Amino acid sequence: MKLKYSPAEDILLYEVSSEPIDYAQESGSVIVHFTKEGRPVLLEIMDASKFLAATAKARAKATKKLGS
Repeated sequence: MKLKYSPAEDILLYEVSSEPIDYAQESGSVIVHFTKEGRPVLLEIMDASKFLAATAKARAKATKKLGS
């Protein structure tokens, strides 16, 4: 597993496997690259700072709700 962040492009790359990439699917600001067998290899998170801020906010809200 490898993480790489490019501040100039605000892209976070999360490599979960070193298998060869066959195709990719995009959903919003996330692109997931897959093997022929459909296993995820690489996640590209565009506008990573916004994505991570929104994720942290959602997590804090969920945690607060569970603690109530």
